[in-house]
Amino acid sequence: MNVQIQDPVFAEMAAATERALWDGLPELSGREKALLCLVADICQQTLGTPFERHVRLAYDNGLSPDDLRELLRFISYDSGYPAAASALDRLTALERDLGVSPTGAGHEVNAHGTGSPLPPAMLQSVRDLDEGFADYMALQSRMRAGMQMLDVRERAFATMTVDVLFQTLEESFSAHIGRALGAGATPNQLRAVIRFSALFGMTKAWRALIVLNNLLNNLAPNPTPDPQPAGASGE
Repeated sequence: MNVQIQDPVFAEMAAATERALWDGLPELSGREKALLCLVADICQQTLGTPFERHVRLAYDNGLSPDDLRELLRFISYDSGYPAAASALDRLTALERDLGVSPTGAGHEVNAHGTGSPLPPAMLQSVRDLDEGFADYMALQSRMRAGMQMLDVRERAFATMTVDVLFQTLEESFSAHIGRALGAGATPNQLRAVIRFSALFGMTKAWRALIVLNNLLNNLAPNPTPDPQPAGASGE
């Protein structure tokens, strides 16, 4: 990623980390890794040099300005709207500096409709906790239901990373793991997502791997290990 760091010892540590997590995880594509870096920047509000580097990296891996704006819209649900709005301001400034611009493509925001794409049992469990919060969750899920620039697997990996960073490793983490598996991700790819998140906090990733393995064991008491992927993208 051509990281320019003034401290030579820190630069050596960063380079070794990059080899381990960027070059050493063939289960994930470069596009997916760039998206997950941006998710972490939004959640942790690292909107200076790291965010600029990751935006450039995203463009280098085939993501468009419209794709990045959809990521911000999508992740606002979990990162919180203020954090996503700050990232949008920074992204807009970078677009000007880099001479790129989004086309304005988006999706229909169903803010005034009814219903929710969430599983009924999940929504009912939330409604049993608090009626108003269930209505808010239904609204948020409904407003982003029409997004199509990022695929289901990418969105699931993004929300898994949010769970690791915020340590929300119960209901939401289980739902996002299920969504990733439903989109065709393998257990090895799920573990790779968590290992990659160690870049943003190793002890958080450690705890998430414990929870992930428990979830996978409950889904398949005697799981067969995935074969190692032959290609570099893992897709």
